[in-house]
Amino acid sequence: MEQKKNRFGNWLRNSITARMLVVGFLLLVLLIPLEFVQSLIYERSLRQAQVVREINEKWGNEVVLSGPMLKVPYKTYKEERVFIEQTKTYQTITETIVKYAYMLPETLNINAAANSKEEPLKRGIYESVVYTADMDITGTFTAINLTDQNIADDAILWDKISVVLMTSNLKGIRNTMEISIGSDHLELAPKFSNNYLNTLESKAISEATAKTDQPISFSSSMKVNGSEYLQFIPVGKETKVNMTSNWPSPSFNGRYLPVDGSREITENGFKAAWEVFQINRQFEQVFLNTIPDLKSFAFGTNLIIPIDEYQKSERTAKYGFMVIGLTLLVFLLIQLVSKLYIHPFQYVMIGLALVMFYTLLISISEHSSFLKAYAIAAVSVLALVTIYSRAILKGFKFPLLVCLSLASLYGFIYVIIQLENYALLVGSIGLFAILAIIMFASRKIDWGNGNE
Repeated sequence: MEQKKNRFGNWLRNSITARMLVVGFLLLVLLIPLEFVQSLIYERSLRQAQVVREINEKWGNEVVLSGPMLKVPYKTYKEERVFIEQTKTYQTITETIVKYAYMLPETLNINAAANSKEEPLKRGIYESVVYTADMDITGTFTAINLTDQNIADDAILWDKISVVLMTSNLKGIRNTMEISIGSDHLELAPKFSNNYLNTLESKAISEATAKTDQPISFSSSMKVNGSEYLQFIPVGKETKVNMTSNWPSPSFNGRYLPVDGSREITENGFKAAWEVFQINRQFEQVFLNTIPDLKSFAFGTNLIIPIDEYQKSERTAKYGFMVIGLTLLVFLLIQLVSKLYIHPFQYVMIGLALVMFYTLLISISEHSSFLKAYAIAAVSVLALVTIYSRAILKGFKFPLLVCLSLASLYGFIYVIIQLENYALLVGSIGLFAILAIIMFASRKIDWGNGNE
């Protein structure tokens, strides 16, 4: 019995197959703490998103602007036959019902200057990009005529026509909202409605302005605190938007992109221009009764923080299996070539040191740049693994090989993280090169020795 135990112990100690099985098993075990690290990164990322939302809610959320529009009330009649009990006869009763038509502008021009604060708003270690947008809104309406909608002029309530403007962010507005339309100067006030955006509505415009047979011009200005993105819905038959900002990292989003040649992005900010015509959008210029949800047609800019440390940390952690696996493979090859014995516990210690790289990375990156955090974490783990390998691998030759291999891996992964369009290409070429090196280095190992 004792002899069998000794034989089994010698097999575990000397057999290449046994050592490969042990290292493979330990690699799978080390995936457990690596998964915990990835969960930690995800949890911290969710916490960041939550805090950013809280910051934005206090300053002002995203801004979506739609309008102005003319709200035109008109009369319709409903006839109903009612039985009169006293006379035992039927009588026709006509009921007057007021409905509304919404006229969109013929032209709409918006000049917006969305300037961010010099420093992002912060809460603890988290920050959010916020801005204050100054907008000048001008344009024209066609003369009010709803005959195409089978609404006669005498059915229109000319003394009750008002102007409606809709926005997603009432809390962020920093000025008294007014609109000049024709010869009228009217204040815009919030009004409860079932529209998809918050509604601002004016008092009735004068009949002189409403009944003109000429285009009706309008102008307004708006100052609003917002965060993340600023978007516009192209309600004009011809909509033109010019935007400038001091934020150097815009992301142009929505249904329409800026006009070719209008985008100019520098380290001091950006400017862009959009032109959207009625033929470019699938809705008409007059709506009856309700305004449909048109947010899917919105366009504009997202003011983003270009470096998301959590996204980069998450992408780095996805390569954890490769780093741990290749590092343990290097130690296994060293063990096979040098005939030195490395205990499974020592493999576990090396693997845990490699896992610690990711906890160091995420914790340091919350207080510094990703590059500094990556460099500090990589140097720390490199030093720890190299010193530890010096203790278990006699001499300096093999510890230096471990240090060089691990440093190359960390450098390779950092390059991939910085790339976007070519990440897959560079990663594939790098993995091919690593495989070639391993094949070359292991070519002289006698895999079929008598200890199997």
